[in-house]
Amino acid sequence: MANNRYCDVVVIGGGIVGSAIAYYCSKSGLDITLLEKKELASGTSSKCDGNILAVDKDPGFDSQMSLKSQNLVHKLKEELEIPFDYRNPGSVLVCENELEMETAQRWVDQQQEAGLDFRMLDREDLRNESSYLADDLFGGLECRTDSIVNPYMLTYAMGEEAKKFGAKIHTHTEVKNLYKNQKKIFVLETNNGTFTANKVVNACGAWAPYIGEMLDINIPIKPRKGHVIVASRQKTVATRNVMEFGYLISKFGGERQVDPITEKYGAALVFEPTASQNFLVGSSRQFNGYDTKVDHDVVKHIAKRAVRFFPKIRDMTVIRTYAGLRPWTIDHLPIISHVEEVPGFYIAAGHEGDGISLAAITGKVIEEMINGVETSIPTEPLRYDRFSMEERV
Repeated sequence: MANNRYCDVVVIGGGIVGSAIAYYCSKSGLDITLLEKKELASGTSSKCDGNILAVDKDPGFDSQMSLKSQNLVHKLKEELEIPFDYRNPGSVLVCENELEMETAQRWVDQQQEAGLDFRMLDREDLRNESSYLADDLFGGLECRTDSIVNPYMLTYAMGEEAKKFGAKIHTHTEVKNLYKNQKKIFVLETNNGTFTANKVVNACGAWAPYIGEMLDINIPIKPRKGHVIVASRQKTVATRNVMEFGYLISKFGGERQVDPITEKYGAALVFEPTASQNFLVGSSRQFNGYDTKVDHDVVKHIAKRAVRFFPKIRDMTVIRTYAGLRPWTIDHLPIISHVEEVPGFYIAAGHEGDGISLAAITGKVIEEMINGVETSIPTEPLRYDRFSMEERV
């Protein structure tokens, strides 16, 4: 093995975002090398659900970005050789009270104005959606464009396709040090030899700040822990993704009419039927550093929340539980950006719970930035320098 491998573009991080960057960049003809410290999708991408959603995005830029990403994933279904359990059933948000219904109506109005396929649902619609839903729910809303994938398989499928376009993928290769030499070339020292590169893309999600520190760049991303329960689907409880409207309020930090423990854990129902006949139940939101140990109190509370919306699932079998880390930013938008202070260094991280939703558009935009062509979406709201110096500390 050569001690020093010269590359044009190195992507650090083999989660779904890194794999999407490797795929779109290699497809465009760029020379791409991806470095992953463990296996592909071994971090957050394997500790989450597989929802590709516009339903939970802020109307306007955020939801339009998600829609662009959904369209790209729809095309990936044809472009990638390995199937990734793609389904396109739409999704539902359910409301517990009159106040949530009023807020939901405003949300739907705004999304419809932005041209998205949203509509309100009444009690009768919910009964038609699933006989398992609680009778006392007021109604809700649906977004018909939303889809579901297997995130692990999509990561792997993009990685395999990238290899066909010439991308080199090195797993079990951890970047220990990163700096620029006197010739202004990046030097990446790893446990698997040294790489040099003209350009580097930091796609390390919740761990992106560690790579930033190596270049004296403060990246304002914090890990936000979330739990998921995997349950055995003995009966078809629902055929598509169902969330409570409170999930939106929890995501964006608003006030909810819930008990203090639900508030403390940021617990809110997210229900996803998988292609393998199980279902995933979430979710929680906590700032706990990089701890990914399962907290059984939180899991119990998520289960309780699920039973509130689906009373008849109380006796269904839990297969396992796990916890992952969402890469959180203060304004809930990712950083997809060149860093002016370090020419040739890009960040593609900070997607919080939207990494699966936005991976495809992130990969495409990074490819467009590196190739110097017009980007598929405006990138101003995603710039690294949108954060004040105080926010970067």
